[in-house]
Amino acid sequence: MSLVTRIAPSPTGDPHVGTAYIGLFNFTLARQGGGRFILRIEDTDRGRYVADSETRIFQMMQWLGLSPDESPLQGGPGGPYRQSERFDLYGQYARQLVESGHAYYAFETPEELSALREAAQAGGHVIAVPSRELEPAQAQRRVDAGEAAVIRLKVPHDGETVVNDVLRDPIHFQNREIDDKVLLKADGFPTYHLANVVDDRLMEVTHVVRAEEWITSTPIHVLLYRAFGWPEPVWAHMPLLRNADKSKISKRKNPTSVEWYMEQGFLPEAMLNFLATMGWTHPDGLEIFDLDEFARVFRLQDVTLGGPVFSLEKLRWYNGKYLREVLGEAEVARRLHAYLSGHKVDLPDDAYFRAVTRLMTPRIEVFSEFMDKTPYFWSENYPVTEKAQGAIDAAQELLPELAARLKNLPEFDAPSIKAAFHAYAEEQGLKLGKVMPPVRAAVAGTLESPDLPDLLATLGRERVVSRIERARK
Repeated sequence: MSLVTRIAPSPTGDPHVGTAYIGLFNFTLARQGGGRFILRIEDTDRGRYVADSETRIFQMMQWLGLSPDESPLQGGPGGPYRQSERFDLYGQYARQLVESGHAYYAFETPEELSALREAAQAGGHVIAVPSRELEPAQAQRRVDAGEAAVIRLKVPHDGETVVNDVLRDPIHFQNREIDDKVLLKADGFPTYHLANVVDDRLMEVTHVVRAEEWITSTPIHVLLYRAFGWPEPVWAHMPLLRNADKSKISKRKNPTSVEWYMEQGFLPEAMLNFLATMGWTHPDGLEIFDLDEFARVFRLQDVTLGGPVFSLEKLRWYNGKYLREVLGEAEVARRLHAYLSGHKVDLPDDAYFRAVTRLMTPRIEVFSEFMDKTPYFWSENYPVTEKAQGAIDAAQELLPELAARLKNLPEFDAPSIKAAFHAYAEEQGLKLGKVMPPVRAAVAGTLESPDLPDLLATLGRERVVSRIERARK
């Protein structure tokens, strides 16, 4: 039987980095085992449903290149892949458990349940539901007569339920501490527990790799597998992504929507590489590696459980590495141009644009920084900082001479420009630190820019000379 993994996000808001993280590990496991990776939408919680959220989840997975083998978009043998379209199934399976004695109809009103809960809390035990003691035939008659009822799992009172997790020692849960969870609500909607187990079984999922916040639900799922007489999948609960202070990742402290990273111009490869290091380390100590390399060396049992810190600074570092060392100049320029076009910045994709990109790649970490750092390349109307204005004012007598030198250079390329500055400084008995900054200030409006000879050669003689002459009051 081939290996089958899945992710099952709920369409309740922004596409979350946690979904991308869990998706990456499931996608990779399926690839390694020549198996299938399923994307299922768990949309039975209609109260929290957000209409466009599902489409945005698909877009995130497409952007990352984590294409599922089966999903609501392309279908597959285990479909449909939205829980809302599998509605009738869950009732059948819940009633099957009632018939086999592993579940029961419960008729308590919300008020009665509230009182039972208070009594249970005061007594320090789980809620005891009176309906559990009803004769099955009597309960069935009440249901047939149209009385509203939920279906609850009949958890054994004695013994324990053990969760065998690949990443942990066996986890023991005392059955007396597990309450009889609702499997099917009175309106026929399944709860997460029932829908999740039924879907995983019918979709032939062999490995359930999910976040560790689901560990406390897993004994209920183990009990359900046993009640149905189905073999359990392999369980692996991944460490939760953390903020720097070790709290669970939250949008108050870190952007958690993958759309934010797309908007900022992060690269999907850098995001995947970074997420792969959350709870896992390359055996050869490599920090930069692609999906193929990850699939080649990853082993699920090598995941470590310390809370991995989702550091924006580290992700920016990865992104910068990809821009400078992995993609290559032409590809960076192509992607940057596409990013800018998508943000309504209309620049010609020409040799000048590619030259500017080449100059700026060492000076940006993400694409969204590009336009802020390059106004002087695109317009004569660029801002001048206070420090730059100071440098221009202090060098008024040098500027005309420097403009003349640059104007008369036989070749206007970086080596010739550099030589001209050196020669001028030597003749005048000045340090280069007195000669170059005012020129930089005049042509760029800032003292922070790429290497000056490269910058001037890229801007071209005409722009450079006219800007220096203009700076002379």
